[in-house]
Amino acid sequence: MARADVPYPSEASPVHALADATPRPFWLEDPARPHALPALVGDERCDLLVVGGGYSGLWTALLAKERDPQRDVVLIEGQEVGWAASGRNGGFCAASLTHGLGNGLSRWPGELAELEELGARNLDGIEDAVARHGIDCDFERTGEIDVATAPHQVAELREMAEEAAQLGLEGREFLDREAVRAEVDSPTFLAGLWDRTGVAMLHPAKLAWGLKRACLSLGVRIYEHTPGTRLSSRGAGIAVRTPYGRVFARHAALGTNAFPSLVRRVRPYIAPVYDHALMTEPLSAEQLAAIGWKNRQGLSDSANHFHYFRITADHRILWGGYDIIHRYGGGVRAEYDHHPATYRKLAHHFFRCFPQLEGLRFSHAWGGAIDTCSRFSAFFGTAHGGRVAYALGYTGLGVGATRFGADVMLDLLSGERTARTELEMVRTKPLPFPPEPVRSLGIGLTQWSMTRADENGGRRNLWLKAMDKVGLGFDS
Repeated sequence: MARADVPYPSEASPVHALADATPRPFWLEDPARPHALPALVGDERCDLLVVGGGYSGLWTALLAKERDPQRDVVLIEGQEVGWAASGRNGGFCAASLTHGLGNGLSRWPGELAELEELGARNLDGIEDAVARHGIDCDFERTGEIDVATAPHQVAELREMAEEAAQLGLEGREFLDREAVRAEVDSPTFLAGLWDRTGVAMLHPAKLAWGLKRACLSLGVRIYEHTPGTRLSSRGAGIAVRTPYGRVFARHAALGTNAFPSLVRRVRPYIAPVYDHALMTEPLSAEQLAAIGWKNRQGLSDSANHFHYFRITADHRILWGGYDIIHRYGGGVRAEYDHHPATYRKLAHHFFRCFPQLEGLRFSHAWGGAIDTCSRFSAFFGTAHGGRVAYALGYTGLGVGATRFGADVMLDLLSGERTARTELEMVRTKPLPFPPEPVRSLGIGLTQWSMTRADENGGRRNLWLKAMDKVGLGFDS
């Protein structure tokens, strides 16, 4: 992310800073973590079965009960609520439903204004739910700054600011070098684009745990350590097998993220990739003063291989992203969560960005799977004669968009025609990824090409141009 003329501090400090890093997600070690609920044993019957205890499933269960308090809802989770992506992410809760304005403009220019409006209302709905259900998750409507760390990115951010203004989108402000460094002081920052209202920071695990409590308070029955192993039609409904029992339901909503979908034909649309993050120890008053960051915005740089970073409630810095690790065959396994080579790389990049923090140490290092799809934003659909709905493919931007996806799934299951279900984004799907070994070869070539583009002023080679033309892509 950094310019070549910005030196590292001491060569030893980045690696030494990892010496005491605990290989577990920082968020999941919070004392507020609830005890797991018992697994399902025997048979259950309900109106709506929700599979998956991350944000997607939790929002679906909560909204289903708020739409109809009499609806009988069961949620099953393979491990514990919030343990996977929902408890491992950076805590950026964005209004964007399209993985950013640029991606939305390239894919749905005719309905982007509506998508932006729906996204803004969705973020407001999250803020309202957090307040209404008393969810203590450090929710802060700080906004986010996309920063330029190379000259060509300055022009790209300025162009994006102009396009936002032409679309009538408010709250986005271009920052020159002096202005962006007045917000957060890094010698690598050349410019910024501040979305003042469209992003909130939060504690991701506490949000998941708070949604769990809210669901339970409304009568949702939750079973943890209960993976769904097989889904089939049964009469007018569906049946899902679990290790110790079965659930019979009129409808099912699948929020399985990067894990293999119970609807097998959906699996080629997802390529699980691994993202990693570091968390620092708390900064001292002097260290905070050295970098500024008084407005506590989320930040990300503008490269293809980008970093995201933010300040926590207790003044730590989370620093993640950059590498995109895809495993041959697309498996999701615990042993894939950690990648020391990426931790080393992230540590070097951190101190290049903030050389004034030399001596700061990292307390935690972790990774997790992201449900990437070829258009970088969620897709939706139904199966089993409309009795099963799914929402997948959030590509690392699901903290906010999963609530919208939950509404879409509930609309689809009800058979309603709504503003959401009429969207081209909802009615269409991305291109599926090819089978192995072509999938891994293509992803590897795309990764190499993205690195080359970052090194060559953003110029995209023939491979990336071909991928753009057919609508295939790859991003973290």
